[in-house]
Amino acid sequence: MDVMAPVVLVGGGHAAAAFSNSVRRAGYEGRVVLVSDEPVPPYHRPPLSKKYLADGLPVEQILIRAPAWYDEQKIELRLGQRAVSVDREAHRLQLANGEALDYSRLVLMTGSRPRRLPAAIGGDLQGVLLMRSLADADALGPHLVAGRRLLVVGGGYIGLEAAAVAVGKGLQVTLLEAAPRILQRVAAPATADYFRALHRSHGVDLREGAGLRQLLADGGRVCGAELDDGSRIEADVVLVGIGVLPNVELAQAAGLEVDNGIVVDALCQSSDPHILAAGDCCSFDYQGRRIRLESVQNANDQAATAAHTVAGQPKPYAALPWFWSDQYDCKLQIAGLNSGYDQAVVRPGKTARSRSVWYYREGRLLAVDAMADAAAFVTAKKLLERGASVPPEQASDPASEFRTWGL
Repeated sequence: MDVMAPVVLVGGGHAAAAFSNSVRRAGYEGRVVLVSDEPVPPYHRPPLSKKYLADGLPVEQILIRAPAWYDEQKIELRLGQRAVSVDREAHRLQLANGEALDYSRLVLMTGSRPRRLPAAIGGDLQGVLLMRSLADADALGPHLVAGRRLLVVGGGYIGLEAAAVAVGKGLQVTLLEAAPRILQRVAAPATADYFRALHRSHGVDLREGAGLRQLLADGGRVCGAELDDGSRIEADVVLVGIGVLPNVELAQAAGLEVDNGIVVDALCQSSDPHILAAGDCCSFDYQGRRIRLESVQNANDQAATAAHTVAGQPKPYAALPWFWSDQYDCKLQIAGLNSGYDQAVVRPGKTARSRSVWYYREGRLLAVDAMADAAAFVTAKKLLERGASVPPEQASDPASEFRTWGL
């Protein structure tokens, strides 16, 4: 291995930007090359389905760092370039344009991609769109015209956020969720109840337990959908939000261990000690089980861990997961992971529109969903960071004020 070869990053998302910053702050002075198949430097992705579409923000306002910052930090950008293979023995990354980059360390931050509807039911028709990248947002934007009919397939956070933006633009929105309720995989019924009522109050035709049988076409372009019950819906455009898949193909082809993502240890090292991974594309051990997180916070924190590993200052990853979602004028903030909960209690907030859902397993706090209730989120986050808990009956009692909880 050429120890003078650069550290090469593959990916252009939050993790790549966070690594670039953290590795320099950690004192690493060697060459760093960032390879991304997108034509712009790393940008904030959450605003794509929110302010970028809703308010028409220019691209410059969603960049994580200005282009000049990378020059100042001596981070070499290879934008619009796709990595195609890794030669682990030679420590070499091959790009689609024919360029080969030798590396001392390779850091995979390849992210994830949206699941698509099968072509057999019309997933490849014109007007069937996804929401993940800047290009996706730019493709959807021209369709957000008042009076048009948008069909959203999928009742997760991406679908709900896009529905909220479209309603704000004056579109007629129908949202389909094949499961018995929205947010079934990620939230308790009480949280789903809150957002179901919120969307219906804004005019969304929200249908749960509604399976999609076939998208309908007119001249190769989507014009509607037929549901499993035989009913039909007219639509001018369809947005698919049915989850994502980790981009692990490069790692798999290189022979790295993969298990619902590139397997990494607490220092973000893969099964090859010269290759690290961070963000949506990797899986790691969390409280005795292997998980993969799709969040900005996780991407940033894991990237910082990887950067310190590269800089010879190892700091094991031990961050508390947290997330957020903006829908209409409501901010949802989530602290912790609710997987495996056996009890969920609701705490009323200080206003009619604020409340929180507290998740427990065997009486111990796991996570909190806070709807328009920043105080509940901050309190729960402090508890979870300290490994502390409060009894469910205390959490659900609005008379038990947060300031009395000893935090």
